[in-house]
Amino acid sequence: MEKPHDIPSEEFVSAGMRAIDWIARYLEEAGRSPVVPPGKEGSLISRLPASMPEVGERFEEIEKDFVDLVLPHVTHWNHPRFLAYFSISGSAPGILGELYSAALNTNGMKWSTNPASAELESLTLQWLRDALGLPGAFSGILADLASTATLLSLAVAREKATDYRSRNEGLGRWADSLVLYASEEAHISVQKAALVLGLGVQAVRTVPTDERFRLRSDELRPMIEADRAAGKNPFAVVATLGTTATTSVDPIDEIATIAEKENLWLHVDAAYAGPAAILKEKRPMFAGWERADSIVVNPHKWLFVPIDASALFFRDPAAYRHTFSIVPAYLESTDRADDPMDYGFQLGRRFRSLKLWFVFRAFGRSGLEKRIRYHIDMAGHFVELLDGSSKWEILAPVPFSTICFRYCGEGGASDDQLDQWNAAILEEVNRGGDAFLSHAVLKGRYAIRLTIGNIRTTESDIDLVWERLREAAAECR
Repeated sequence: MEKPHDIPSEEFVSAGMRAIDWIARYLEEAGRSPVVPPGKEGSLISRLPASMPEVGERFEEIEKDFVDLVLPHVTHWNHPRFLAYFSISGSAPGILGELYSAALNTNGMKWSTNPASAELESLTLQWLRDALGLPGAFSGILADLASTATLLSLAVAREKATDYRSRNEGLGRWADSLVLYASEEAHISVQKAALVLGLGVQAVRTVPTDERFRLRSDELRPMIEADRAAGKNPFAVVATLGTTATTSVDPIDEIATIAEKENLWLHVDAAYAGPAAILKEKRPMFAGWERADSIVVNPHKWLFVPIDASALFFRDPAAYRHTFSIVPAYLESTDRADDPMDYGFQLGRRFRSLKLWFVFRAFGRSGLEKRIRYHIDMAGHFVELLDGSSKWEILAPVPFSTICFRYCGEGGASDDQLDQWNAAILEEVNRGGDAFLSHAVLKGRYAIRLTIGNIRTTESDIDLVWERLREAAAECR
């Protein structure tokens, strides 16, 4: 009887060598492809069989269909002119770390199920913590995304506010009283966390922002006092260091003082901008975040680690264990008092720390500094291009590598007309395929948004985008 096993080793080696060769060429030549694929929804699936093949196919056939069918429908986030949202890039060391992790295929839910995963996670987070200038009081875990890290931290904050009773009893009498605070520029994950935690989106109090799109601390305290007077139970505040639209920096020291006085859990979302704290010249912008209860920083955004990898730092690991630890008999062991699974709701845990370890060792702290500083310098170059033209204006401060701007023409156009022009310009640039940018709405004004974070982006890429923007403006005008 034939014994079914994996594919033969020689076939795997041959396919693997072709794959590595293809990946190397792809990373080198990613800029030659359109950033966003043409075509309509369903154009890929319509070209693929509706049913699984009855018998296995040769790898050469699978690879050919990947290149001929799948690849033309991919949005290339690793493209040097993918400048939308928060640009991310999987560096070569990170890709290799991911490859080894996939080969090992471990589940690091407990120390004993993969000691290397648990210990490398602790080590790489310590390296990152120290590089960011955070005190040794912070420990942490690796989560998949910042939204998960925020959800975990707000769950712990909720438990603390209910004397750790809602974990077992449910929200009950607290259901209509718990409220938390975040600015109008905070990430939508705060609202989603409230939804998942059973608090409802309406439990999130939206704090106004100032002219620089920062949370107004002078508005925060009166809101807390008004909620307490109304019988509510304020329990947390989320500050953002690098907001989603503008990358503005909330006044963290002022917010921390309020949080401490009002006994609120302080969670800091530094998912995008956190890595900039590695730079000495940017460190003052983060002064006060060390007073937070929890902080999230995304290595997969600006530390060149392939998605997904979010670092969640916290001061009180016991609070996370108390909130999440449930150990059934089949997972009991005597080898360790606590395990990675005790710090969140996910039992299965990928070997994420391996790709961080590869990236941190391959680039070193100074290498990370140089790459982040280069991106900030390129943003400065783009700001100079905008400032050099009377037909464009910058709509928000540029503390890092994200610029919000718009075309304003010769002047005299209404805000509605400017919104229409800029939406048309963005659509034209993105449709051209040479670049991909996103947009934001700032105080009611439509802004084109460009962010630099890809390890392969160069100043010539920025110059080309500037040329495409001006061409599109001339056509749309």
